[in-house]
Amino acid sequence: QVQLVESGGGLVQAGGSLRLSCAASGRTFSLNSMGWYRQAPGKQRELVAGITSGGSTNYAGSVKGRFTISRDNAKNTVYLQMNSLKPEDTAVYRCNAQLGSVTTWGQGTQVTVSS
Repeated sequence: QVQLVESGGGLVQAGGSLRLSCAASGRTFSLNSMGWYRQAPGKQRELVAGITSGGSTNYAGSVKGRFTISRDNAKNTVYLQMNSLKPEDTAVYRCNAQLGSVTTWGQGTQVTVSS
């Protein structure tokens, strides 16, 4: 089972960019499907973007065309490049790893977009 540590969050103005990183420990990173989720205050957690072990990606409609998920298996890291950020993107972003029935979560990183 992997362990996950996110970084890269912060405060940015609307229209700006951030890149989140999720560093994983463990030998099975490349086998995991990875995802970025977010949860804003008073709202349910939602999937932002996912990437399979084979590199296939999917995105929430609200971020399609603005966010890009990628992975570097040599570095055991998954990234979320976020461009054209909007105030409604403000949330805690958490990294998720899925391998079979095993799910692992990172601790989360705060992203705040000011208008």
